[in-house]
Amino acid sequence: MEEDHKTNPQPNQEQDRPNSLLLHSLTLRPFNLSDIDDITTWASDDRVVRVHPRGPCTTKAQALDLLNGYILPHPWYHAICIENRSIRSIAVKPVAPEAPGNEHGHKASIGYGLPYDYWGWGIATAAVKMAVAAVFKEWPQLERLEALVEVGNKESQRALQMSEGSLRKYVVSGESVDVVMYSFLSSDSLVD
Repeated sequence: MEEDHKTNPQPNQEQDRPNSLLLHSLTLRPFNLSDIDDITTWASDDRVVRVHPRGPCTTKAQALDLLNGYILPHPWYHAICIENRSIRSIAVKPVAPEAPGNEHGHKASIGYGLPYDYWGWGIATAAVKMAVAAVFKEWPQLERLEALVEVGNKESQRALQMSEGSLRKYVVSGESVDVVMYSFLSSDSLVD
């Protein structure tokens, strides 16, 4: 699907850094049906959805199924928006209470993705900070957010900032990869 560059803001690829207005217009919000065309665009890019459990969606019908069957029922799945237009997503999911070390339901995992054209612009860093602050306020019982990142994904490692260690041959979406674990605590100054 071709993107409409007049209505879907894109960073200027000729600049080394994004326009500060781009980051100032960044917001997070729940998805809605009006996002379907945007979802169809980003959900069809293999580079962007490679580790998503559903894989790529190449048709509007598949994107609608993704929205109704996965995104909307999810406990915290938000659109990353520029000028209120969805460019991708960030999600937080509680870790199952029966998982080791989470008997009281104080842990959750965070994951996000951006379209290839937006990689390296600081959008993920800003979105993660916004999501972490929001989730710790919305879920007061939460004490820890964790994120897993492939070892070679240096951009996401910079976005998350706090390394806890690496996990070798960790299975992500059925693929065995080396990852680095990151976490945020409710007591961290980042969420103030």
